[in-house]
Formats: sequence, structure tokens, C-alpha cells
Amino acid sequence: MIAIDNILVSDEVISEQFVCDLDKCKGGCCEDGDSGAPLANEELEYLREFIEEIKPCLTPEGLQVLEKEGLYRYDTEFGWVTPTIAGRMCAYGFRDQQGIIKCGIEQAFLDKKINWKKPISCHLFPVKVTRSNRQHQEYVNYEPRQDLCRAACKLGRKLKVPVYRFLKEALIRKFGPDFYATLEASALHIKNDKV
Repeated sequence: MIAIDNILVSDEVISEQFVCDLDKCKGGCCEDGDSGAPLANEELEYLREFIEEIKPCLTPEGLQVLEKEGLYRYDTEFGWVTPTIAGRMCAYGFRDQQGIIKCGIEQAFLDKKINWKKPISCHLFPVKVTRSNRQHQEYVNYEPRQDLCRAACKLGRKLKVPVYRFLKEALIRKFGPDFYATLEASALHIKNDKV
């Protein structure tokens, strides 16, 4: 573990390698799981604020789910999450012409309709962040899906891209540039110690 202030980062975030291979996985993380994408409290407000700009990027099925269930729902295990279509794909997802699941929220962002890229839990995948209420610490763990992410792990090793570097933008978005600079310095220090 690497400790940066009250954030504990698992060694695998530095030692393992990962690069999403959408041609292989088809964005399966957007439909594989026990629930929808976890949402931070402030992201509930973003959904309410930006839903009209996001709607044109969604499927008719996704829109029906949002109309019926709401923009988000509460899960007893995961907290606030996005609704899903028949317990599978995120209601905010759509498939492109290659059959790859894309995010309607991110598409609205790319179209410059909104200034919020997507839920931070999605942006950070395959890293999960959990919080300890008793110790006020956050845990940053590398948790790829065993089968689904096999191609991404293979591509990461081929390209020699550590998880933390693949997730640079998301880690800075979540924890700030100082955190990322410290994490990168720690990674380089550990690498040099092994030489």
C-alpha cells in the first residue's frame, strides 16, 4: 500500500498494466455487474441539471427506464447508482455501429453540450474507491473483471502502461494533480528500487 494523506493506494495500481481494448470487450463494463454505475452525491445534481442535454444521446429503452425509475436509484449495497435496462446495460448507455457500448453522458460532454464527462466511478474503472467511515480514509484498489478485462490486461502489458498512468486523467479528476504527482513519484521510486 502507498499512503498519500488519507488515501491508501494498493500496490497493484502501480505494478499492474492495463489499457482498455474496446474492440475486444465492447464496453462490457457498462452492462456487467450487480447494479448500475455508482454515483457520488454531487453527480445526482449533475444528472438533474444536464438530463435534457443527455437525452438525445440515449436509446428509447434507456429513456423509458429513466422515465419509469428516475434518473438514479438507491441500492442498499452500492448506494446511489444509475438505473439499468432489464438489469443489464446502464440506462445511459448506447451501442455504436461496431456494437461497442458508449456512454450517453460522455457523448453529450464530447458534443460540448455539458461540462461533466461521466460518473467518476466509470472514469476510474478498473480502479474502485471505497471510503472508511471510522478512519476517514479512502482505499484505491485495482479490480479488473477477470474475464471481461483479460484483453485490456494483455494490451496493457504489451504497451507497458501501468494502471495509474492509464487512469491519469481520472485520478487527477478525483484526487487532484498533487495526489497524482505524488503517486507517480512513488511509482518511479519503487521501480528504481527494483532495478
